[in-house]
Amino acid sequence: MTITTLLVANRGEIACRIFRTCRDLGITTVAVYSDADADALHVREADLAVRLPGAAPADTYLRGDLVVAAARAAGADAVHPGYGFLSENAAFAAAVQDAGLVWVGPPVKAIELMASKTRAKELMAGAGVPLLAPVDPATAGPDELPLLLKAAAGGGGRGMRIVRELGALPGELLAAAAEAASAFGDGEVFAEPYVERGRHVEVQVMADTHDTVWALGTRDCSLQRRHQKVIEEAPAPGLDEALRTRLHEAAVAAARAVGYRGAGTVEFLVSAEGRPYFLEMNTRLQVEHPVTEAVFGLDLVALQLRVAEGEPLPSPEPPQPSGHAVEARLYAEDPARDWQPQTGALLTLEMPEGPGLRLDTGYTGGDTIGVHYDPMIAKVIAHAPTRTEAVRLLARALERARIHGPVTNRDLLVRSLRHPDFAAARLDTGFYDRHLAELTDPGADRDPATAALAATLAEAVRGPEAVRGPEAVRGAETVRPTRPGGPAPARFGAWRNVPSQPQRKRYRSEPDGTEHEVAYRTPRTGAPEPYETPGTRVLVASPDRVTLEVDGVTRHFTITTHADRVHVDAADASYTFTALPRFTDPATHTAPGSLLAPMPGTVVRLAEGLAAGVTVEAGQPLIWLEAMKMEHRILAPASGTLTALHAAPGHQVEVGALLAVVQEDPAATPVPVPVPEETA
Repeated sequence: MTITTLLVANRGEIACRIFRTCRDLGITTVAVYSDADADALHVREADLAVRLPGAAPADTYLRGDLVVAAARAAGADAVHPGYGFLSENAAFAAAVQDAGLVWVGPPVKAIELMASKTRAKELMAGAGVPLLAPVDPATAGPDELPLLLKAAAGGGGRGMRIVRELGALPGELLAAAAEAASAFGDGEVFAEPYVERGRHVEVQVMADTHDTVWALGTRDCSLQRRHQKVIEEAPAPGLDEALRTRLHEAAVAAARAVGYRGAGTVEFLVSAEGRPYFLEMNTRLQVEHPVTEAVFGLDLVALQLRVAEGEPLPSPEPPQPSGHAVEARLYAEDPARDWQPQTGALLTLEMPEGPGLRLDTGYTGGDTIGVHYDPMIAKVIAHAPTRTEAVRLLARALERARIHGPVTNRDLLVRSLRHPDFAAARLDTGFYDRHLAELTDPGADRDPATAALAATLAEAVRGPEAVRGPEAVRGAETVRPTRPGGPAPARFGAWRNVPSQPQRKRYRSEPDGTEHEVAYRTPRTGAPEPYETPGTRVLVASPDRVTLEVDGVTRHFTITTHADRVHVDAADASYTFTALPRFTDPATHTAPGSLLAPMPGTVVRLAEGLAAGVTVEAGQPLIWLEAMKMEHRILAPASGTLTALHAAPGHQVEVGALLAVVQEDPAATPVPVPVPEETA
């Protein structure tokens, strides 16, 4: 059957990516969207779109019946699930086929067999795929620690816990089961040995209905936070040929064991000694599939569509790989604050373009990042002849990007790519556990003081006293101070008898909160100049661009202002400042002990017995918030009495909302206010 109209049962970046291939193949595209996504990029890019009433995933993208009805209403003849949501739901795949539509995915039976990690491991053992020995939590002893608890029906880090002490095992089992039941509707949890410093290595497979199975090389996805991937690359570096061959053969055996068809990924944990162990098989396209596409010169979505139409793969053997590719996931989150997801208007999103660079995104500048879905903004991919070149290209592209709006992990990505351990391919899943503090140090390799000076000079030119002269462009003044040996530029209406007194401007650096005070003055020429900043000279100053000579080096800054936020983009870093009033408003202070919502979200539960008047201990989890697919715990800032409780299960809260107040017991030992901690 030839596919003519395809509905993508997904949203955001993956929907846009599938639509791109459909346009190349002449296939009409259909989007589905929730009320929260009414103006989303994937809706704007689709040929047709069907509304799924509501905003929460459970009411929209997870409603298979509504998606099938949307496909019928739009006249689609095929459905592509993307990844996440219903992509690995066997019942949904069956419903699509029962409706007479082509399912662009693996057979229903294969999805069912791999849906439960416990059943999948039993099947893989029979196929000769290497496995970690399961551990019975009821009989686990000290010699079997540490243990990894995992949700049998889940992924993405939900329901996953590392247990290092036997005394903590019962509580962690209950917590993992509760989270698994909430996330997947199945509370089954299993345990296996936790491999310290293991690498996450996976193999992309592609299979057709004509008995051809391709193993499309390896990918390393070891750099993870919250058990979710951050940076991926292909091929996985540092593997010897024997290990690569073993991984390829195991992946093909896994695919054949379940009669697989289409694109899938077999994931392995590779120990420090180089021993591979099967983790799971993802019966769908992976987020990181672009690195494999780049290395093999393939379009995996086009191959999925070809296989779904019943056609064979182009050849019995896959093409030869070429070069190296690296992908970084750009998230709206704050790594320095326990990876808290961020929301708000994405004011600017501009990535450099050039050979070897690719951007997959579901956003453009002006879109809004909401609370209902994953906080990933984009995937940035670089491909080059060698790993060193690909890593360098990706780091520089991220560094040069202009991203204004919510806090992102962009600086973390750049520093990760340039970290000595990453450069040397010393990779394992504990990378961020060891290096997060240094990678999120706000002072590392940055010069916010000079950036704040550039912002101040731009504002001085933009202000009511801006000089209007022959260099004004579109009503905005560009001031070029007198160059040594040259005549002063002509000025009209801004001459002063005496130099002005210095003026001061205060900024708060975001997100670390550091304050900067900048002094400047405007002398007779009318050109603003730094005050008390030796070694710095202004070469050009305009409302949106400032060029400074700092200790003999010329540096360029682009300045963009949105309300009280000022974004300064330099060649080597980007900065966000909040302009501060000259004097602090006492009314903005919060009462000591106040627990504020760190992000918009939904209160999902409270600590047992929590009510005004109860006694709490420092660090005790009090309130659980769910936001952007993750749960976050709000901890007691000190030991004392809960004097107010404004949160209740089901409440929707905005960032900064007062959830509760803890009055500290003076007799208790003071502790620093902890950052809200994520449970997943």
